[in-house]
Amino acid sequence: MDMQTWRDSRSRADRATNALREALAALGLPERIQRHLRPMVTHRGAPFVHVGMLSAEHAEHAEQTAEALRFASEARSLATASQETGRSSDITRLSLSH
Repeated sequence: MDMQTWRDSRSRADRATNALREALAALGLPERIQRHLRPMVTHRGAPFVHVGMLSAEHAEHAEQTAEALRFASEARSLATASQETGRSSDITRLSLSH
């Protein structure tokens, strides 16, 4: 892998890590949970976010994170469906119901 590929991948991993860190902060998760996130680049140049471990003592943080990911997944599915059909009312209802 050349240096430019590594830099580009590292930038993507950094942006993704920061976005995930901001999302966890918005959920109210403490800094001690967020600091486990690490941007990584594989030897082939693939960007990743290493999430680390969440303590079982703080299971509510893992549950909050899982719920937020489920909500995001549902919103993305509805957005895709509304683009295909030209409707946006389902997304509005989902946003208001959570």
